[in-house]
Amino acid sequence: MRHYEVTFIVDPVLSGDEVKATAEHVQKELKGFGATIVAVDEMGLRQLAYPINKRSSGVYYCIEFGCDVADWLAKFELNMKRNERLLRFLTVKLDKYGIKYNDDKRNGRIGSKKKKESAPAPAEVAEEVVAAPEVVDLDAD
Repeated sequence: MRHYEVTFIVDPVLSGDEVKATAEHVQKELKGFGATIVAVDEMGLRQLAYPINKRSSGVYYCIEFGCDVADWLAKFELNMKRNERLLRFLTVKLDKYGIKYNDDKRNGRIGSKKKKESAPAPAEVAEEVVAAPEVVDLDAD
């Protein structure tokens, strides 16, 4: 099975329901072509690096899916180009490392913040300090 990931930016001017409907439409289209949806990640409203269609922000979505045959992918991308609610999209084939990374990220093994170790007490620090060697002045006779 081949794994792919499509990331797209939805126009932020749309209402919240229209944004979600657009994402659901893309998911239904993928299922219609016979793909299995692995994960859907709504990244939310983010600033764009440069203006697109006079918009400076957009709602980001990332959908990971798998399929056996990808001959329909060109037609899917054509439908994405025709969708006026989308600012941009990118479809990427994932290799085994990309699949493992996404799986680890979903399961919390990547990206979760670890608790910082508490600073040692002053008494512990004092014990760890090593005495500096004495400086010997050889010219003092």
